[in-house]
Amino acid sequence: MPRDPRRPLSILIAALGGQGGGVLTEWIVGAADHAGHAVQSTSIPGVAQRTGATTYYIEIAPDPVFSLYAMPGDVDVIIASEWLEAGRTLEMDYASPDRTLLIASTHRLYAIGEKTVPGDGVFPAPLVQEAVQKLTRRAITFDALAAARRAQSEVNALLLGALSAAGVLPLPEAAFEAAIREGGVAVERNLAGFKAGRELVALGAEAAEPPARPARSWQEIKPERAAALGARGRAFLGLAARAEAEFPQHLHETLGEALARLIDYQDARYAEVLLARVRKIHAVDPDGRLTRSFARRLAVWMSYEDAIRVADLKTRRGRFERIRQENAAKEGAPVVVTDYLKPDLDEMYGLLPASIGRPIARWAERRWPHGRPTLTQAVKTTTVLGFLRVWLLGRLRFLRPRSLRSQRESALMDSWEQAVLAAAALDRDLAWEVAEMASVVKGYGEVRRRLSRALDRFLAETLAPAVEQDRAAGAGWERSARTVRERRQALLTEEQGSDP
Repeated sequence: MPRDPRRPLSILIAALGGQGGGVLTEWIVGAADHAGHAVQSTSIPGVAQRTGATTYYIEIAPDPVFSLYAMPGDVDVIIASEWLEAGRTLEMDYASPDRTLLIASTHRLYAIGEKTVPGDGVFPAPLVQEAVQKLTRRAITFDALAAARRAQSEVNALLLGALSAAGVLPLPEAAFEAAIREGGVAVERNLAGFKAGRELVALGAEAAEPPARPARSWQEIKPERAAALGARGRAFLGLAARAEAEFPQHLHETLGEALARLIDYQDARYAEVLLARVRKIHAVDPDGRLTRSFARRLAVWMSYEDAIRVADLKTRRGRFERIRQENAAKEGAPVVVTDYLKPDLDEMYGLLPASIGRPIARWAERRWPHGRPTLTQAVKTTTVLGFLRVWLLGRLRFLRPRSLRSQRESALMDSWEQAVLAAAALDRDLAWEVAEMASVVKGYGEVRRRLSRALDRFLAETLAPAVEQDRAAGAGWERSARTVRERRQALLTEEQGSDP
């Protein structure tokens, strides 16, 4: 459908709080001003970061007659700074198959609703792609976050470059560049990003994705894992070599990643515990499917996030460098980072040796049977005292092997491992379902405690009767496997992880 020249060009920008949607809006408005067009922009702020969408609306017209906000089906250009944000605008019917150009980044920043589901709450990306194909006239989609990192720029600059190259606005390239310069926000970096966005579209592909990298073998990845571990890299390489000599090749990458994770979390001795447990499972699992699942789940479980782990991650150099980069902080400019910590009583006495922590735990569980009190703290980790306070906590990993928390986690792991071995003696498909039950043990504080109790009760009270029923029926183990699978799915979809 040809566009009425008297009708304003309308642009809807769907962004996330803190991602620069306001700056992108100002650039487009500035470019229109430079080109001599009347332009107006309005915005509806969201909540913060990933808890709500922030939308901006722009109209460019020869005559200054504007609308305050977009009308469904009446938008010429939609710009989405993240893939689910593109889906939001399509769901709200702003796009039109005969009019709308969509420019969207395909990377994901997961919404709070996706991350708070105990199971896999991620919205299926192919559904957004299907909607894009059906509901837009043209789409330019690419991973703007990856491209921005390569160009050492910002996502919004890449999207602006794509808008300029798309040729749908009566604005010359120079007008966009002038708007970036006048905006004064990381000018050189954003000009580089603008040019990179134009070049992506100029490649000729509407879905302007960079060429896919060829898959790399574990032998190519392994040196990177060793380098990331620093002084512990040599211990990792030694353990990895032992694992590769003992286990078949199709398990090397899974075990290697697990060992790197646990050495980073604790030390090589702790990683050897994983190998000892995996060895028992592999002895009854010739094809390795069960072993792979068991090793993956065990590695995640063994690297549970206690206060020591959180403090360690929060004081790593790479984290502060990433914060500076994400906020486009100039070289030498001061950056203040305030970390909000809220450990509950269980997490604090859980760090103590079991002989000390156990009496405290019994008292606390009697005093607060339905949830422990929390200690809320705001620590500026960019100050000397604030950093040292958190850094020293992160150096207490030597307490972990003897801690009450470690003993409790290990006891439940033992019960789970024995259940997997018992199931493997009957049927490997059943054993695989039992191994996957470890995925329910996740989260923090009271939620994790409820999920751990749920798994403990399932292993003790539900699994054995289900197996006995199948044994008595003599018709295979399908019913038991289905019972395990259904209970796992039920626990993963219960928001609060309540006991069975």
